[in-house]
Amino acid sequence: MNTIPHWINGSPTPGSATTSQPVFNPATGQEQAQVVLGGAADVDTAVAAASKAFETWSDSSLTQRTQVMFAFRQLLVEHEEELGRIISAEHGKTVDDARGEITRGREVVEFACGLGDVLKGSFSDQVSRGIDVHNFRQPLGVVAGITPFNFPAMVPLWMHPIAIATGNTFILKPSERDPSAANFVAELYRRAGLPDGVFNVVHGGKDAVDAILTHPGIEAVSFVGSTPIAKYVHEQATSHGKRVQALGGAKNHAVVLPDADLEFAANHITAGAYGSAGERCMAVSVAVAVGEAADGLVEVLTSKAREITVGPGNAPGTDMGPLVTKTAQERVENAVATAATQGATVVVDGRGLKVDGHEEGFFTGPSLLDHVTTEMDAYKEELFGPVLAVIRAESLDEAIDLINANPYGNGTALFTASGEAARRFQRNVKVGMIGVNVPVPVPMSYYSFGGWKDSLIGDNPIHGPEGIRFYTRPKVVTTRWPQQAQPITAGFNFPTSN
Repeated sequence: MNTIPHWINGSPTPGSATTSQPVFNPATGQEQAQVVLGGAADVDTAVAAASKAFETWSDSSLTQRTQVMFAFRQLLVEHEEELGRIISAEHGKTVDDARGEITRGREVVEFACGLGDVLKGSFSDQVSRGIDVHNFRQPLGVVAGITPFNFPAMVPLWMHPIAIATGNTFILKPSERDPSAANFVAELYRRAGLPDGVFNVVHGGKDAVDAILTHPGIEAVSFVGSTPIAKYVHEQATSHGKRVQALGGAKNHAVVLPDADLEFAANHITAGAYGSAGERCMAVSVAVAVGEAADGLVEVLTSKAREITVGPGNAPGTDMGPLVTKTAQERVENAVATAATQGATVVVDGRGLKVDGHEEGFFTGPSLLDHVTTEMDAYKEELFGPVLAVIRAESLDEAIDLINANPYGNGTALFTASGEAARRFQRNVKVGMIGVNVPVPVPMSYYSFGGWKDSLIGDNPIHGPEGIRFYTRPKVVTTRWPQQAQPITAGFNFPTSN
């Protein structure tokens, strides 16, 4: 049985862990590895290595750091297929989907390659007689990321390339459900020339998380996961003097107006709802059908859902793989059953699906629910599975009010041919990321990712300009270089520009 170790100070290590946890292949339901579960001692070791590495890495040239990022980016390209298969084997998503998440993560690396321009400060000449002012940004020190199972490559890549390129050192605590991608990325960093101790991986559960949140040697923590845990991370880490990025859950709506192309909308909503088996925080989980669009939209969505091929993620032709665990499978299927008892119409029922040759896998098919109301559990809860709920609204304004009343505000989309409707929607909806005829509006790496309300705890979005700001702090320098022969007397009044 393969045991997945930590990666600390440039090499794999079992650390001080005395316990481990199974890692399953979701397509077969079989245990395929054990991952060590670290705790405070392993976090201490990683912090010591990262602190030592920070002494020299923070003083390295910007050219050296970007050269490592260029090399790392090329290695991600060369090993995309291999890393994609590692992700598929532990998460369950299709290899193509896994390669897609690597591509989106690699875009952040490419943004980090161009930090020479982004990190340029400003200079003001002669702000007062003989006095100039300039500013620049410096790294924080040792920073950490705690990341979820659903994107074992992409979400960490939203964090560590920017942190490292700006001169910090990094400790990653990935999900223990699919931990191998983190170690693979660590090896790529080593091959790219990153010095030992700059990037470290500590596996574990709550013990490791709590050690990161309270460790005095860690300056900042980035987190992506459920809203309750995001609130816990934010509270614990800020109370211990750390900066925190804490991204939580979501309930993303796609609104379809009567003037929309229903075939186009249904195609994209289907992909947004069932891609990656719905296990993503930007998944479309609610379709809001406005007015006369409703019956036609449900008809086309039904057809699209029934066309989806469910199977192992590494099998050619598979559209949707299994859920990550047996528990997740049972939770999603129970949610469909509850929706039916609460009055929803189960138009497409994905429960009880068995895949030939993989009968023990954690599979469930796409489910489509119609006539859902905001009081039903299927609407109120983040199901994190392949379930699409259809709510019917009379007008665009009603749809906007419905979205704004939801406690989450991560992403939303509008399908329409009307520019006026699109403008009204994007100005009035209380959501952080908006798509117009785009179902999953994840911004490019040079913009920042972050929702509103319970989807972002605190006010620190991730990657892009906000990522630069998060992992650095500013200095402002005021200078005077007087001529030696020119006498200047000090004044005791408050300094001004005169």
